[in-house]
Amino acid sequence: MANQKVITGTVTSDKMNKTIIVSTMHKSKHASYSRVIKRYNKFKAHDEKNSAKIGDVVQIVETRPLSKEKNFRLVKIIKKALAEHIEIKDEVIK
Repeated sequence: MANQKVITGTVTSDKMNKTIIVSTMHKSKHASYSRVIKRYNKFKAHDEKNSAKIGDVVQIVETRPLSKEKNFRLVKIIKKALAEHIEIKDEVIK
């Protein structure tokens, strides 16, 4: 239990049932060009209560494989998004 990874990131998708996609970003310096590069990772995490929404800052922890790509679970929501999740539907004009 001591070697579990704890990751903090932003929820980028909550469209799946009991699953969220958490995106993390870290900056590193390029070896040759000495420029700062942003690198992004995406993790699928289990959200039992469907409580996390897009834009929330969350903390996830590594766990046993729950599905083919889901190896993390939601621990807590650190900061809620400023605006509620707003879905815009396009209407077809005839």
